[in-house]
Amino acid sequence: MTIDNDLAAKLGAAPVVPLVGGNDPAVAVETAKALRDGGLSVIEVVLRSDAAQQCMEAIIEQVDDVIVGAGTVLTLDQAKSVLDSGAQFVVCPGLVDNIVEHCLSNSVPIYPGTMTAGEVQRAYAMGLREVKFFPASLAGGVPMLKALGAVFREMRFMPTGGISTANLGEYLALPHVLACGGSWLTPADAIAAGDFDAITKLAREALAIADDTRK
Repeated sequence: MTIDNDLAAKLGAAPVVPLVGGNDPAVAVETAKALRDGGLSVIEVVLRSDAAQQCMEAIIEQVDDVIVGAGTVLTLDQAKSVLDSGAQFVVCPGLVDNIVEHCLSNSVPIYPGTMTAGEVQRAYAMGLREVKFFPASLAGGVPMLKALGAVFREMRFMPTGGISTANLGEYLALPHVLACGGSWLTPADAIAAGDFDAITKLAREALAIADDTRK
């Protein structure tokens, strides 16, 4: 399975996927608007709080011109629930067959987490051509991705975990990296202070790095 045209176009233009968390839908909406204003239009809302799904629903309803997915999806029931709520893609920390199968059968982009050649090969055999690489920094980082890309030539990866402005360019320089995900774009202290301009600035910095790397 390959990603849909709208998502592919947005990731091609801005290959950075910020992670949005929190328990307050109003704050999540402002965070998503700040990211969009900085040029990042694909957002992953992580299911790490009791109100995370409500945050995702609020962003979908109130923020225009963004594609919103659900991250940290752990079970098939969670996957079904977020899709019913309007999630446009699903991200998992690991590779779970029934979640992948459900998304594939419903033509929903799914990025299961992989960190070994065995997991990447399983994903490939299931029909996937894009996967998450997680946790990127602990799973071998850029050298590991180079090795995996040499073997699985059709696969593209979304490294997440330990990505920052300091190493974003190194990852995006790899031709088989689809995009990079991370929470460095949504620092908790800035959000707590209501400093959404700082988030927009971080988004613009990330986009500038991506543009410079992929020219």
